[in-house]
Amino acid sequence: MSVGVFDSGLGGLSVLHEMRKRLPEEDFVYVADSGHVPYGDKAPEYINERSLRIGEFLVDQHDVRAIVIACNTASATAIMPLRNRFPGVPVIGMEPAVKPAMAVTRTRRVGVLATVGTLKSARFAALLDRFADTVEVVMQPAPGLVECVERGDLTGAETRRLVESFVRPLRERGVDVIVLGCTHYPFLREAIAEVAGEGVSLIDTGAAVARQVQRKLEEVNGRRLEGHGRELFFSSGDLSVGEGALRKLWGPGAQLAGLPSE
Repeated sequence: MSVGVFDSGLGGLSVLHEMRKRLPEEDFVYVADSGHVPYGDKAPEYINERSLRIGEFLVDQHDVRAIVIACNTASATAIMPLRNRFPGVPVIGMEPAVKPAMAVTRTRRVGVLATVGTLKSARFAALLDRFADTVEVVMQPAPGLVECVERGDLTGAETRRLVESFVRPLRERGVDVIVLGCTHYPFLREAIAEVAGEGVSLIDTGAAVARQVQRKLEEVNGRRLEGHGRELFFSSGDLSVGEGALRKLWGPGAQLAGLPSE
C-alpha cells in the first residue's frame, strides 16, 4: 500500500522531497492537478470537488493508506470533506508556518507569501487568531509564481520580476521572517532569499508535514521499515510540459502519467 499525495500542481513535490527523506521505504503516489492549477483563485466548492475526485482516484485505484494534501489552499477548504468521504484513511493537511515564524522573529513582523485563496480562507483567519496576537503579520498574495514553477522556470526574467514585486514590499515593511505559504514557493527559495537579503529567514512547512505523516503512519497502520520506496506521478495537465518540469523539480528519471478520465 502507498501513501497518496496531491497538490494543485507540482509544488507539492517540495513536501514529497521531505517525506522521501524521512520515509525512504514508503511508496508514494503523487497527483498534480495541473490541468486546474492554480487553486488560489478558485472557489472553495471547486477545490473541494477536485480534491474529492483525486481522493477517489487515490483510494479506489491505488488503495492508499493515507492521503497528504500537499497544498495550503486545498488544506484550508477540503480537509474535512476528504475526512468525511474516507473515514478509514488518515488525511493530513498543512497550513502556513505562522507559529514557527513567531518563535524566530526579532522585529515582531512576519511576512506571509501565499496564494489569494490561502490568505482569504477561514482556516488562515483562525490561524492568525490563534498565533498572531503578539506579532504583526504582513500578508502578501503572489499571483503568477505558481505558474512559473509549473513551467519549471525558477530563475528566468519573468520569475525574478514577480519575486521582486512580491518580496520587496515585505522587506520594506520590516519583516525579518517570510513564511512560504504555498508548496510551490520553496522551489523559488534562492530567488526569494536574494531579494529578501541578509537577516531575513525563510520558513516552510514541508519538514513538519513529513514528521506528522510519519507519526500518523506509526499510530494508525504502521510504517514500512525495509526496502526502497518508489514514486508514481500523475497529472491532469499537459504531460509534455509537466514531465519536463517534473524532471527538473524531482529528478531526471521521473515519468509522468495522465490522470484517468481527464
